[in-house]
Amino acid sequence: MAPRRSESLSRERIVAAAIEVLDAAGEGGLTFRVLSERLATGPGAIYWHVANKGELLGAATDAVVLAALEEEPASGSPQDRVRAVALGLFDAVDDHPWIAAQLSAGAWQAGTPRIVEAVGRQVRALGVPQRDWFVTTTVLVQYVLGAAAQNAANAQAARPGTSREEMLDAMATRWEELGPDEWSFTRTIGDQMRDHDDREQFLAGIDIALAGIAALYPPP
Repeated sequence: MAPRRSESLSRERIVAAAIEVLDAAGEGGLTFRVLSERLATGPGAIYWHVANKGELLGAATDAVVLAALEEEPASGSPQDRVRAVALGLFDAVDDHPWIAAQLSAGAWQAGTPRIVEAVGRQVRALGVPQRDWFVTTTVLVQYVLGAAAQNAANAQAARPGTSREEMLDAMATRWEELGPDEWSFTRTIGDQMRDHDDREQFLAGIDIALAGIAALYPPP
């Protein structure tokens, strides 16, 4: 007997509901039972559209990444478009911290090829020779995903009831109290850490990378 197909349910609706569950409860909170209750349907109707949790996580990650990449401007310099792609992904991971693990796991079916394509097109437009496309693109992608994941992890690591400002102030104070002989540099940048903006710091890293590309591959 063929499985019953749900006419009122779509894969897009299931993925959207899964993203809501993941945002609220993380990967551990996403089960087909919870999803069935949210969608007011039976697990069988969901399995008609999605084979298993792994496929569902991949589809949810892909949907979030695709939405983030839609922020890329249709025109502008390659540098501006790299910044836009990077910042869109940074904000996406900030809003949906669970995708960091999906992307860092090398889930090629879950968003990563889209990111490589979006960044790689701009690397090519920057005049990087083809022999260096892979290295240059993946270095940029690794920075974007790594920095975004670290930012999300920092936010989740904060103690309940502690603001970002309080957490940074406590850490900066500890650095400033380090011994001057062993920590002659680290103790001097506490104020800069205390007052820094995460998104500005992230974009500074992108600008450093772009400056390096320009230095290595100057325009003819």
